[in-house]
Amino acid sequence: MSGKKIILSRRRHLKTSVKFLSFVLLLGEVDIAWGAKILGVRTWPSEDYTRITLESDTPLPITQQILTNPDRLVVDIQGLELNPTLKDLVAKVKPNDPYVSQIRVGQFQPGIVRLVFDLKEPIKPQLFTLDPVGEYNYRMVFDLYPTTPPDPLMELVKSSARKENALVKSNEEVDFIAQFATKKEVPKAPVAQAVPEIKLPPAPAKYKRLITIAIDPGHGGEDPGAIGSMGSREKNVVLAIAKRLRDKIEGEAYMRPYLTRDGDYFVPLHVRVQKARKVEADLFVSIHADAFIQSNAKGASVFALSQMGASSSMARWIANKENASDLIGGINIKTQDRQVASLLLDMSTTAQIKDSLQVGNSILGQIGGFAPLHKGKVEQASFAVLKAPDIPSILVETAFISNPQEEARLNDDAYQDRMADAILRGIKDYFSKNPPVARRVNS
Repeated sequence: MSGKKIILSRRRHLKTSVKFLSFVLLLGEVDIAWGAKILGVRTWPSEDYTRITLESDTPLPITQQILTNPDRLVVDIQGLELNPTLKDLVAKVKPNDPYVSQIRVGQFQPGIVRLVFDLKEPIKPQLFTLDPVGEYNYRMVFDLYPTTPPDPLMELVKSSARKENALVKSNEEVDFIAQFATKKEVPKAPVAQAVPEIKLPPAPAKYKRLITIAIDPGHGGEDPGAIGSMGSREKNVVLAIAKRLRDKIEGEAYMRPYLTRDGDYFVPLHVRVQKARKVEADLFVSIHADAFIQSNAKGASVFALSQMGASSSMARWIANKENASDLIGGINIKTQDRQVASLLLDMSTTAQIKDSLQVGNSILGQIGGFAPLHKGKVEQASFAVLKAPDIPSILVETAFISNPQEEARLNDDAYQDRMADAILRGIKDYFSKNPPVARRVNS
């Protein structure tokens, strides 16, 4: 055979081999896709947004389209066959979901499953995928946001209107009394007779406005937080304590509470900070019940922000763990405002940290009156959730959920109530010594 023929033969053989290899690779991709399994489906409705999560053993491509009249979101998942787990998604939708009325699931084409979300109002969807982290495998996340987001400040103003009106009336009465508090006698009566000298008490302390306390129950939704040996989830325990604190603050004439989350759903760390700033909070209190690698770690703690490194190895470990909650909860990196996050860090001032340490010490002293403390002073670390530049911010670790004895306490109604009481007393003590300043003109 001539050299030319040999070369042509080899070229044909190479082309055939490439085609065969491509065919094998294609088969391999199809096998992998068609072998994909849905491991779990979850829904997390809230006023902020509704999240639907599909967990699978391999990443799957998804496409979406928005349809109107009526409003629907259509999602196609490729490389998947309908199975009972996926069908369970239909029953996961609850009547109180603000944005989804129902979900329909069907085999649109071989290897393509179609999800149709029937909507109660127009939404702005964010669809993204997450790599395995923690206890989770691959996740497809559908976040359905309302086109007009709720205004937390307006909602807070509405809910506290009666208290605000009472405060205005109280201030007017204080102003009236103050007019005569420094006088030795009151105006004479219209009748022609002497009026005895009356000494009025000093004018009472005047609160110029309501004090807003942002209460931040840690974790939520996809992020359970730490889990105790009895199965207690941190996200549930801290929400219960946060609601007790909210109710107690509601009972105070000069305070109003705001919860960064009031149900079981995920709120990214930077959004928690943004929410507190939107309602112009005077104080931010993040509530947690963390775990440590050693089950004998015990005692409550209070933390403030540090820009100079953590005050202890434990503080650094806990801060790193709390800061990782965005990865567990599932944040859409494409929409995360990294510039804002870095700006908050740059703008955090010495004054904010100083105020945080003061209120932290007040609360720690109150907690120490009934519960063991991990340390007798406020610790510091670089907690992402404490980086509001203009709001004193603290993080309260109510106990170690990883300690069996403390886990039992955290589930005890009496302990939860005493913890909420202690936090409130610490807050009141702080503001009695540091009255809030008047609001900015543009607020």
